[in-house]
Amino acid sequence: MKRLLYAFSLILILACSNDEGNRNPYIQEVGFRFEMNLNLPLYSPLTNIGNAIYVGNQGVGVRGAFVMKSGFDQYIAWEASCPNHPPNNCSTMDLNGQTVTCSCEGYEYNLFNGQQANRPDDGQQYYDLLFYQTSFNNNTVVISN
Repeated sequence: MKRLLYAFSLILILACSNDEGNRNPYIQEVGFRFEMNLNLPLYSPLTNIGNAIYVGNQGVGVRGAFVMKSGFDQYIAWEASCPNHPPNNCSTMDLNGQTVTCSCEGYEYNLFNGQQANRPDDGQQYYDLLFYQTSFNNNTVVISN
């Protein structure tokens, strides 16, 4: 019985994965919580599917967040700082419909899936957008990390 318990414990330890290999080295993940009342005119674009806004309030992510309505009562949020270099004076991306662009290198990212659209084929590792949690209740969208 003791051997069985030991073997089971060893399997559990080995089965645990450490996702450090996929961690973005450029963007520090910060904890925050921000509420958006969709009754306010500032957030009214989020009442239509496919519309996105930039939220640049102090304390929201590293450089703010892009929030998009992706379906009925479903929202997606992403970090606004380009994920492929350290934050600097040009790393806050520009919103253009359902894509965002980094003005430093011109990298483009899709807001539906967070993936880089024009990933160079140069053998380097590139990162997709940093995802933030969202919830919807009583006409309020909450983004958090």
